[in-house]
Amino acid sequence: MTSLSDATLTGDETIETQFGTVQLEQNYPTDDSAVLLFDQIDAQRAAQAYLWVLPLIGFSTWRDRAAQTFGATEFGDFVVYETLREKRGIITANLTTPYIVNFTSLADGPVLIDYPSGPTAGGVLDFWQRPVSDLGQTGPDEGNGGGYVVLGPDDDSTPFEGSGRFVVRSATVNIFIALRILTDDPDQAASLKESLKLSRAGSDPAPVRYIEGVDREWSATPARGLQFWRDLATVLLEEPVREVDKALMAMLEPLGIVKGKTFDPDERQAAILNDAAALGELMARTNQVNPRYTSPYWPGTSWYKSFDFAVEQETDTILQLDQRATWFYEAVTSTKGMVDPTPGAGQVYMTAKRDSQGRLVRADRTYRLHVPAEVPVAQFWSLTLYSEETRRAYDNGGSEIRSVSLDSRDDQLTFNDDGSIDLYIGPTAPPGGESNWMKTVEEDGWFVYFRLYAPTEPFFDKTWTLPDFQAL
Repeated sequence: MTSLSDATLTGDETIETQFGTVQLEQNYPTDDSAVLLFDQIDAQRAAQAYLWVLPLIGFSTWRDRAAQTFGATEFGDFVVYETLREKRGIITANLTTPYIVNFTSLADGPVLIDYPSGPTAGGVLDFWQRPVSDLGQTGPDEGNGGGYVVLGPDDDSTPFEGSGRFVVRSATVNIFIALRILTDDPDQAASLKESLKLSRAGSDPAPVRYIEGVDREWSATPARGLQFWRDLATVLLEEPVREVDKALMAMLEPLGIVKGKTFDPDERQAAILNDAAALGELMARTNQVNPRYTSPYWPGTSWYKSFDFAVEQETDTILQLDQRATWFYEAVTSTKGMVDPTPGAGQVYMTAKRDSQGRLVRADRTYRLHVPAEVPVAQFWSLTLYSEETRRAYDNGGSEIRSVSLDSRDDQLTFNDDGSIDLYIGPTAPPGGESNWMKTVEEDGWFVYFRLYAPTEPFFDKTWTLPDFQAL
């Protein structure tokens, strides 16, 4: 018997591998060894497929769970996520401003959007979570409002030439339409919502239906185990196969996920897929905590830009597989304003999973985050606490948003005399720090996003730096 690294792969040879013993007879794998090798081929491919499909699963899960929870099943239904319980269902939701979200299919033709003028940030995304178009301040309407036409993969753009609308095309049949209203004025917010209209090509624009005040706990965290693959098979039936995804589809075919066919795995396929879902998630978490394709944003710290890849998810030479898997494992959505902010516009998402000593943060230890004065934002900043297990807003028993998200507009925060502030995360608050504290519980590991809304030049030139968490 020989190890795989010492194998000659000739003649009669018994080779010990990490996944079992392979027997060669006159150079050929024996029939039993072929079974073993095919299982290994499929297991490796399934684990990689898990990473590949995370953006698609993230959106399809959100769409399907929102339909179940909020009754958002009709064209023009927009769910308004405002309370902690409503937002806690979304993976790494921003808790400081309401979300207004619609999922729509282009299977019945192009969709027309009449978008309001005013302080909003929004976008249209395809189901691989790639921007089709930003809306609002970072979109082509630049906050002045306007008309959009969203074409499906094969729709003809000719009828919309000269229409005065912004014409964009989605690579997928399913799309996501969302906006955030960036004003505290309730009258202005109501006017913005009233002005938003959606219609099918050839139909008159109509006011949308807002689903509000549901205030229920729910979850858009993707399923584990075999259900993950059932959900994938379902959404793949709805979508065209892009050129870039043909290799993925080839890897999935021996596992029973085939375009145009019902997914009905046999016992062997189900066992491999079940294990691969767990292994794929472990790989995604490893990428998330140790993103080896990049470096911390501020040298000498453990702070990374959460969204650290092109919105197209590819460069001239690679599909940014690990980069997008990191983000879409722990988050949803992408816009140009998120990944390519400019001074005074867009948003930045910073994350840290380690403390000042380089140790992974823990739920049974209290930490201080010292935020220096003059945070470089034209709007505001926030620090939001998430569960590593669900990637959703942390559930520490609190019923108010500030139990898991603190921001610079919060009048309950206590600032230092020099304008800096100390924020605390852990099972107990230090004396006098209760108003600046977010509680952790038991062994529910956590991470944060430090968001900067409309970051200014000191963020980009790094003259302002956010230090690491310090264990107390």
